[in-house]
Amino acid sequence: MLFGKENKILIIGAKETFIIKVLMGKLKDANIDTFFAPSHVDQINQLWHDCSLVVYYMEAGERIDGEVATFLRDKLSDNNKQMAIIGDVTDTKDVVDNFPPHIIYKVFTRPLDYGAFISDVSLYFNMVAEGEMKKSILIVDDDPNYMGLVREWLKDTYKVSMANSGLRAIKWLGSNKVDLILLDYEMPVTDGPQVLEMLRSDEETKGIPVIFLTGKDDKESVMSVLALKPEGYVLKTSGKNEIVNTVSKFFVNR
Repeated sequence: MLFGKENKILIIGAKETFIIKVLMGKLKDANIDTFFAPSHVDQINQLWHDCSLVVYYMEAGERIDGEVATFLRDKLSDNNKQMAIIGDVTDTKDVVDNFPPHIIYKVFTRPLDYGAFISDVSLYFNMVAEGEMKKSILIVDDDPNYMGLVREWLKDTYKVSMANSGLRAIKWLGSNKVDLILLDYEMPVTDGPQVLEMLRSDEETKGIPVIFLTGKDDKESVMSVLALKPEGYVLKTSGKNEIVNTVSKFFVNR
């Protein structure tokens, strides 16, 4: 299978060992481009934008340097990328325990099954192409212009759906799953608080995080919003940067 230019792998390791060269050769034979970077922030960062999947090859007994680990956690979350890990069970467990689960694609134990690895990498690229690796967001707002504007701001990074009423959102969620709901606080018929109450009363939807969109910034209104204990709130008067950053920070902290 041939992949587009954006489907490239950045392999990170303590050094470019013979085994890593063999792995890169196997990937090249499968028409998958790879780059190698030693485990240093500056060198990883130089090749970062050329890849869509990161693979960390851990030598026996290796621990990822603290600075490198922080860089990877932040950059993977910010850029909506994932990382595969190759190593011994005890070494990879330390990484899995200290990285958010949404940025770990898969863990591969040594000795590596090259065929299975390439098959899983191919699956990852196919899912990226179909948008399945993107976090999913549902925007619920009775103002179609505002809802469309927010969708434009978010659609390049996230899979964004829209519902123009609370009841439509509830119906839509009956057959679809999302990672986050951006919910208008003030809506006719069924307002944001009522929708949140309905979500929390249903076993299937009670765990979906909600960030309120509100047009009111006075203290009383803000306190009313926070009393419902959402994941956060955003003023509808906010510009693109604040809304994008709010959503990004939410997923980074998950």
